[in-house]
Amino acid sequence: MDIKEYFTRISYRGSYDKPDLATLTDIFQHHVRAVPFENLSIHCGESIELDLEVTYNKIVRKKRGGWCMENNNLLSWVLKTLGYNVTLLGSKVYVPEYDAYADEIDHLLLKVVLDDKSYIVDGGFGMAYQMWQPMELISGTDQLQTPGVFRFLEESGVWYLEKVKRKQWVPNQSVSTCHNVEKEVCRRVYLFTLQPRDIEEFRSRNAHLQTAPDSLFVTKSICSLQTADGVRALVGWKLTEIKYNYKDNMDLVEIRILADEEIEKTLKEKFNITLDKKFVPINISRLSLF
Repeated sequence: MDIKEYFTRISYRGSYDKPDLATLTDIFQHHVRAVPFENLSIHCGESIELDLEVTYNKIVRKKRGGWCMENNNLLSWVLKTLGYNVTLLGSKVYVPEYDAYADEIDHLLLKVVLDDKSYIVDGGFGMAYQMWQPMELISGTDQLQTPGVFRFLEESGVWYLEKVKRKQWVPNQSVSTCHNVEKEVCRRVYLFTLQPRDIEEFRSRNAHLQTAPDSLFVTKSICSLQTADGVRALVGWKLTEIKYNYKDNMDLVEIRILADEEIEKTLKEKFNITLDKKFVPINISRLSLF
């Protein structure tokens, strides 16, 4: 594994000799705009492995993306290689349909300590809830980023991440999201503690999420990528492109349903992904990702 090869993959040409917040932010932003959040392997008959070298080969050499356990494990290696103080953390993602958090840890994120301050770095959430900058780990303070306002709330050692949503303008209302989601003003994202984790602790959940019949990742094929001014996502056959803060604190949401023959071309042109095996799109779950 070669750090310079990784930098080429994410088109990062900045300096990296000083492990400070500015460098961390720059590398992080390049990562989320170059490496998609995706679970396409599951829908190509491939398995998702947590071996770091396998992840490196997939994301860096094959120019694929990955889900949280792949993206953030790779980011952890990158940041440690550059001299950052990095700890793996585990979180439970909020499921709005059940108004509850997951029963078990199902998301990997990173804590980075810089100049006696702790930051959460999460390059593996994807969609419209993907942070664009490291977030300082402080409770009750709004942290404004291009995607919206994020904040942490801490209660008895448990930390909660939430995002305040903007209004959305959806020109094509016929394929819009459900009304409950549109009325939502603030979305809980996940909860976590500061207990250090090891990648080995995620292996059973990694296997479960790609095999359980009721897993979101089994019932939906997902590929999302952050852009210079928003995010684009292909869920099943539905291509959504969001431009953040298009006007008057409102996001522009453009939605199109693709035909089967458009899928491969769209993955290449919009996400820079070429798959080795036949991909079968799926979108069974009613769970909204926006």
